[in-house]
Amino acid sequence: MTDEPQPDLRWAPLEPKPRNRGRVWLIVGLVVAALVIVGVLLFFLLPRGESPTPGASGSPSPSASPSASPSMSPSASPTPTQTEVPQPTAEPEPTPITTPPPAADPSVDAFRGQVQGWLDDALTGLQIASETSGQDATSVIESLQADAQRLGETAAPASIDSAWGTAVNDYIQRLSALRSEVAAGGPASVDNARSAVNELRGLVGL
Repeated sequence: MTDEPQPDLRWAPLEPKPRNRGRVWLIVGLVVAALVIVGVLLFFLLPRGESPTPGASGSPSPSASPSASPSMSPSASPTPTQTEVPQPTAEPEPTPITTPPPAADPSVDAFRGQVQGWLDDALTGLQIASETSGQDATSVIESLQADAQRLGETAAPASIDSAWGTAVNDYIQRLSALRSEVAAGGPASVDNARSAVNELRGLVGL
């Protein structure tokens, strides 16, 4: 035999095998979760009936009748009707009564401009009536009477109001007397009526 060097044999530690403990727990957890889900689905999907009591007959119990008891089905309470409260209507505001302001007192000059035409026509009409008779004279006197009414309706200045009213009434009365004379067939005596007209003209400065 030859003396050859022999290799040294040494013990080396073996590599530990990978542990599969974590994978096992993961699989176990998934299985448990699946079982829980299946159990929950079965609990909600399967019909739940009352278990028959021992010794009970196979005929259905009256309590398990399909008719729902009053306590099981909630009764629909009537919805209260909402009553509309009438809103108070706003009262219309009273319309203020406006009194027209009193007419301004005219001046004598302004009043003279209003009545001068009628007073001029009075002298002309009396002259015509004195030259005619019968129906022609009557028509002229009636026209003068209408003008006399307008003279009385026209507001006179306060300074001559009283005297003006008295003179107008006197003139109207004399025209009435003149018309009666002409209607009776007599001559038209216009002196009294003309005197009344001149008094009116004097009051307004004519």
